[in-house]
Amino acid sequence: MRAVVTDIDGTITDGARRISLSAIREIRRLVDDGIPVVLASGNTLCFMDSIAKMIGTSGAVIAENGGVWRREYPADPVVEGDRRVTLAAFEDLRRHYASRGVALDLYSHSLRHADVAFARTVPVDEVRRLLASHPVRVLDTGFAIHLQQAGITKATALSALARAMGLEPADFLAVGDSENDVEMIREAGAGAAVGNAVPGARAAADYVATAPYGDGFVEAVRHFLP
Repeated sequence: MRAVVTDIDGTITDGARRISLSAIREIRRLVDDGIPVVLASGNTLCFMDSIAKMIGTSGAVIAENGGVWRREYPADPVVEGDRRVTLAAFEDLRRHYASRGVALDLYSHSLRHADVAFARTVPVDEVRRLLASHPVRVLDTGFAIHLQQAGITKATALSALARAMGLEPADFLAVGDSENDVEMIREAGAGAAVGNAVPGARAAADYVATAPYGDGFVEAVRHFLP
């Protein structure tokens, strides 16, 4: 493996979403050894900028579940997802729930370029049923419900980002825990899931760590990159 791509929430954090110090140390070991580390999340680009700077990576990130990616600082971000599609789906959803007296709590709405994210206060299966006619994918990350343009995933972003970095997806170890990581785990040359991963991520992985969260990330990385 020549590079690593990792999810953040639930993968290099603990159960309370606090960043894992052992995971940070491992990421810095990789970077210091000349192995690029890409951070991949459903979160916003500005969040990714901050955490990448604090951890000490090159700034290569995948944001909004693949809707946005960037090769490094100070390169411009690439927006893959069409937010008009996700906003149209969300507006239909908002009207449906508003008619029943239920408000949907948006997350970082003004900071997003591609997807829409909102609180997990309504059943995700119901959301999927209500939006079945829209060209969107409904993702439950365990922290939020996301609407993403169909066909856009962390894996599609990884494929484009890898080429921009002069690499191939097969050069990457991918580590994750959630349903939005499944395609990325499959796309990479090697895929790993941390011990707290959902069944889909575990099934997609070549290696499943015994330890959960950040310690599981370290275990997975050491399995492939001792």
